[in-house]
Amino acid sequence: MNTLENETNHIVPDNRPKFLKDAIYQGELSSAPYALSVSSPKIEPLDKRLMKATAHESMQHQAERQIQMLKKQAELLMKQAREIEHRLEVSHAIYKADINFEPVVNGIYHLYSREDDSQQLSMVAPYEWGNKMPFKEFLHTVRLMGDKTWEVLS
Repeated sequence: MNTLENETNHIVPDNRPKFLKDAIYQGELSSAPYALSVSSPKIEPLDKRLMKATAHESMQHQAERQIQMLKKQAELLMKQAREIEHRLEVSHAIYKADINFEPVVNGIYHLYSREDDSQQLSMVAPYEWGNKMPFKEFLHTVRLMGDKTWEVLS
């Protein structure tokens, strides 16, 4: 059991918790972590304002960089979402069109508009019709993707 001396040099039991016993330096005076006498080296107090300002500036800079990175990622995700939505719209339009064959994945096809504004998917490209194209208008060249959506090539 550890003991302490009080002001009258009487030995009393040390009943403090362990963490408080360790809080008091008990090693050699020359290697103490804080000044123990008047002849000890001068200990300069921290400039708390400077420390806080530096920490705040660093924190602000790091947070801004992370926010910018997240914004770029969000923009990329939004762009990808818009591309998928566009692909989905085109896919709905193609599946509403007349298709007289079974399209194969990665096959390239051409979407046309008729005079009555109905649409037709064809394997024949616009340049292959020669002088007389039987449709009102060429709309898109498309490719069937593995997920059965259509990628617009032109």
